[in-house]
Amino acid sequence: MIVYFLRHASAGQSLVNPNKDEKRPLDAEGARQCGYIGRALASMQVHVDAIVSSPLKRALQTASLVGNEMGYEGKFFIENGLRPEADFSVFKDMLQSYRKSEAIMVVGHNPSLQEFLASFISSSGCKTGVELKKGAIARVDTGAKLNLLQWCMTPKMVKAVYDSATAKSRPKTSRK
Repeated sequence: MIVYFLRHASAGQSLVNPNKDEKRPLDAEGARQCGYIGRALASMQVHVDAIVSSPLKRALQTASLVGNEMGYEGKFFIENGLRPEADFSVFKDMLQSYRKSEAIMVVGHNPSLQEFLASFISSSGCKTGVELKKGAIARVDTGAKLNLLQWCMTPKMVKAVYDSATAKSRPKTSRK
């Protein structure tokens, strides 16, 4: 199975009240980040059988916007195992319920998602240094003995590649 780890995009500053913070939406930058990542995944012809999200608003919005850009037409699943304070054992149990899928995308928060990714690719159980910036996505191919990190990209990287490609495709103006 392929697991795509997607951290929610930019949603401004955390709110002190946890109940209000759960309802914090993406900001304008977050919406742009989702567009970059979703279009990049679409151009890479990434397809998933399921998109699984934390129940927090910013994660659900990220899942929806990225999924839309990818052309995902399936159901969105909500799992508490992707909340910011979730435990790795709960995350692993949650993944087991999707084991028949060829590829899934999980959308969550740091610190838990970053820790899940690091633990997921560390065969020895040692701490692995992995950073998931807001809106970043990582691909992990799972195997019987080894989970292998294939790639990780941020919205900033995708935007730089896009900007570079569009700059090269523009006609050059001559100076006289």
